[in-house]
Amino acid sequence: MIYGYARVSTLGQTKGNSLEDQERQLKEAGATKIYKDSYTGTKIDRPSLSKLLAVMKSGDTFMVTKLDRIARSVKDGIEFFDSLIERGIKVNVLNIGVMDDTPTGKLIRNVFLSFAEFERDMIVQRTMEGKAIAKERPDYREGRPRIEVDLTEEYNAVQRGDKTVTEACKELGISRSTWYDRVRAM
Repeated sequence: MIYGYARVSTLGQTKGNSLEDQERQLKEAGATKIYKDSYTGTKIDRPSLSKLLAVMKSGDTFMVTKLDRIARSVKDGIEFFDSLIERGIKVNVLNIGVMDDTPTGKLIRNVFLSFAEFERDMIVQRTMEGKAIAKERPDYREGRPRIEVDLTEEYNAVQRGDKTVTEACKELGISRSTWYDRVRAM
């Protein structure tokens, strides 16, 4: 069986990296079953990927659109691809080709994984630089801006049993943790 895997860091990713774009490319390349995650690329332990790894067996094909959809570090990528190849699973990275355990295959895989790790490191560095610049502003505040809402009406409805906390939060456009933080402050 040919299994496809698609991953985004956030559901808002676009420009060829959205889950829909990856799914389309995987289907066009012959994937019959596709697993998807919205999860950081810095961790290899992801819910749908774990499920996929559990069902694949020797003779199956693992397909992904780009190398960085799997790993953002050389170490994690090598371990991941080696484990599949050792299990007799064919690995196809659409923008590179079939991964194998030949010297040339290992070289190509390691070079591309090095670029993926470099790209991730550059993103982290630029983010840290941007935060450092932002912290110099007198109005700087870490985190998201505070949402100002009046809980009174919704709080009373929850207390009367007319609504659940979840329903009240949905109407106010806040999370449950924000709700409880604000209720404690009342």
